[in-house]
Amino acid sequence: MASSLLSIDWDYFISTKNQNIVSFVENKRTILDDWYKRYIQAKNKGVNLQRLYQLSEETKTFWRKIKKIFHFDDGIQVFVSDSHALSYDLVKKYQCNEVYLFDAHSDLGYGGLPSLKFDVNCANWLGKLLHEHVIDKANIVYSPYTLEEPSLFKEINRLYNVNYLKFNDIQREIKIRAIHICRSGAWSPPWFDETFIEFINSLGLPYVTKDCPIRKWNPNNMSFSEQLTYLMA
Repeated sequence: MASSLLSIDWDYFISTKNQNIVSFVENKRTILDDWYKRYIQAKNKGVNLQRLYQLSEETKTFWRKIKKIFHFDDGIQVFVSDSHALSYDLVKKYQCNEVYLFDAHSDLGYGGLPSLKFDVNCANWLGKLLHEHVIDKANIVYSPYTLEEPSLFKEINRLYNVNYLKFNDIQREIKIRAIHICRSGAWSPPWFDETFIEFINSLGLPYVTKDCPIRKWNPNNMSFSEQLTYLMA
């Protein structure tokens, strides 16, 4: 019987008018400092950056819908991280042969097949699992707010078993061996972090946190020297 990893990216729930974030590097600069930089730059133009991002009300109903479709193994393990690349390791650890991904991005690899030769990162982990024949199938449920199209990955789609699904397309009673909830701090604003924690807790299962540092967001109390530091980063 197939067993799956359920992998959820927090940016699945985020609507934004600012789609210019393209970095695949995840470090303190991209997950926090760059957010301050963007905030300062927007403020200098008379724009409140925080108003460009909206959080979906689906965060309040998501787990209820998930539990109607998926069957959780007894003793299922739940992991929380900032980087989505952790899903690559979890699939191997729990010997999953399918992935169900809820995300604003496919994480199949950007740049075609050559991107699957790179080291595992947040942008290609799912493609590498297919390329290395670790999993048989990838099931992607795009965020309603995504700007991606499946045609962007036509080379990968042609070679591997990739399904692009709507929530209602998913068959019932799919066996889930592990769950990964990813914050993706380079794409998800720090001012939503408290709600992110509430979302995790609403699942009602114990979880392990791996490499998901607390982000302190307090733009109203920045000193002039701090602003210069962020702008020069």
